[in-house]
Amino acid sequence: MNNHNEMASHYDAGQQSFTTEDILWAVGIWSVILTLSPVIVFYMLMVA
Repeated sequence: MNNHNEMASHYDAGQQSFTTEDILWAVGIWSVILTLSPVIVFYMLMVA
């Protein structure tokens, strides 16, 4: 619920640029995805 309110406040302020927090979120999520993807592929190959 809080995340939706933050998004609404960002749009209300007319802020179009990325904030440092947004960049950190994106980097964190992509780092997790890129770290886990080889593990998932290896697991699929071992199971198949």
